Amino acid sequence: MCFKNLPIEIGQDGKARLLEGATNPFAFAEVGARPRISGGSVMTAPPKLRDWNIDPVTRVAGALAVHVVLDLENRRAVEAHSQAMLFRGYEIILKGRDPRDAIDISSRACGVCGGVHATVAALAIEQAFGICPPPLGVEVRNLGEVGEMFYDHPLHLGLLAGPDYSTSIVSVTNPELVVRAESTLAPHGDIHGYRTIKDIMDALNPLTGKIYLEALEWTRVGRIMCMLMYGKYPHPSTIVPGGMSTTISTSSFNEYYTQLGKIFDFCKQICRIWDDICDFFLEANPAYEQVGARPTNLAQTGIWDDSTVYDATYANCNTWGNARWAKPGIIIDGKLVTTNLTDINIGFEEFVSHSYYEDWTTSPVPFTADPLGNPISPNHPWNKTTIPKPEGKNFKDKYTWDTSPRWDRQVVETGTYGRMWTTALAAQTPENPFLHATGDGLRMIMPRHELPETELFWPVPRTLNALERNRGRAYAMAFTASIGMNSLLKAFDYWRAGETAVSTPYKVPKDHRVAAGFWEAGRGWLVHHLEIDKGKIINYQITTPSTLNAAPLDPFGQPGPYEQAIVDTPILESVRDDDVKGIDVLRAIRSFDPCMPCTTHMDTGNGVIVREVNSCGCTLE
Repeated sequence: MCFKNLPIEIGQDGKARLLEGATNPFAFAEVGARPRISGGSVMTAPPKLRDWNIDPVTRVAGALAVHVVLDLENRRAVEAHSQAMLFRGYEIILKGRDPRDAIDISSRACGVCGGVHATVAALAIEQAFGICPPPLGVEVRNLGEVGEMFYDHPLHLGLLAGPDYSTSIVSVTNPELVVRAESTLAPHGDIHGYRTIKDIMDALNPLTGKIYLEALEWTRVGRIMCMLMYGKYPHPSTIVPGGMSTTISTSSFNEYYTQLGKIFDFCKQICRIWDDICDFFLEANPAYEQVGARPTNLAQTGIWDDSTVYDATYANCNTWGNARWAKPGIIIDGKLVTTNLTDINIGFEEFVSHSYYEDWTTSPVPFTADPLGNPISPNHPWNKTTIPKPEGKNFKDKYTWDTSPRWDRQVVETGTYGRMWTTALAAQTPENPFLHATGDGLRMIMPRHELPETELFWPVPRTLNALERNRGRAYAMAFTASIGMNSLLKAFDYWRAGETAVSTPYKVPKDHRVAAGFWEAGRGWLVHHLEIDKGKIINYQITTPSTLNAAPLDPFGQPGPYEQAIVDTPILESVRDDDVKGIDVLRAIRSFDPCMPCTTHMDTGNGVIVREVNSCGCTLE
């Protein structure tokens, strides 16, 4: 049984249907908000209970603030509220426009990953228009997205989350760890070149460290790869319904391969760097396993299509979805419960009981089923109407511009580590020389470049926490590189066979149609739901990774993923209470999403801590 909370059952014929006998099957009773633990301010809180406000924790998907209550007596975070502080309204902007405008306009939803938004918009439009790219068009799109991930992941590892484990920060919060790191040899020093753990921590120092500075160069390599497939980056204008409009040549693929070879060597080193850092912290204090920990509930929609299977239709989305290199899937309590896109889609709902929006379900909704007849909730994105309702912040009521996405009314997070998790557990990778899912991990072969051929293995972690999210991000470089090599070889095959077309002609339909684009950004889940009629957009809904991860409380009283990860995070700093910087809370947040947390500042009750340079050490001076 796929669903345990929604009134949906999957029959032996594989079709979904509502459970019999329910008069109002998707109804629910809303529970009250959690009681506040503190008195509402530092002045009225008990002596060891302190309000902390992190405002803003900026991210590409919008400004983020987080309210935290710390229990300094027990050294633990005991309450958290995640607040998306910016409304941008792309769904409203797109209403009434030509569907093709969604590619360019939604691309601006993110300054880091505009390619993925443009791609998922094209996927939704292809489904609505009834067209499919030629095989080479699919592979060119895949290769562009591989390049985009190589821009995204080094940014996180080197510039955003990485400095949280640097000498400059750890020396302020846990000076004893720096002393220990000086005398601890790096187990993989012969591979990455850093003799001790302290050498790695020095290299992670913001603005001056070698890893920090080299990350900027690796993001440039990723952008070059994007440019070779997309023509330009960010916000490519060559992604179109039915494929690509890029002018591709033999040199395009050859130059791409040159850049990919450099990435192979980087993967061999960055994975071992993060193995050494993560293992050092966990060995020094096993309590780091609980920093940012939450239940292993993950939602992924998959990415990188098989050009021999993808046909753009919703009717066959389970077939082409399961053929993707990175598998779609839902993991609940560590178990993979489905890899079918129809299950993932019909089990998805958004709630606004704690968001700055009106509830659209008070009026009749247009859809009770998806195009295949599978039942969907009134809270499904195809039924959603974006109705902004700004008001004062109130943690018992409404406090964020984010919604509360849930799958089967359960809290799920998403991430690049999540797509590795689903792919590993599914164990269905096609035969290829570079990537093998084993059921308990991923085995990846990095071909020889300047460094020798290397086999890397990412085991499924036993705990989903901050360190494992970051370690997973490093191994995602190798995961992505192995997929890039497979896609490039397919592209070479098509090119040599004379199958050089990269786009399919089309006409804009004038009748009523609904569609969905399923893809992933660097941070995971990315879905665009589309409804068109008379050649215009009636409704357009975007669900980003940060929509899931930064979600507030839902009507069932469940905190969102950021909130869950912060609550019960131990404060492991070895300094006095008055000198606590909250670095473990920041590590928990930053492990999810690498979008510019460098401008974070904290209200500690004694003033605001700000650093004006663009550095991840901003809260520590």
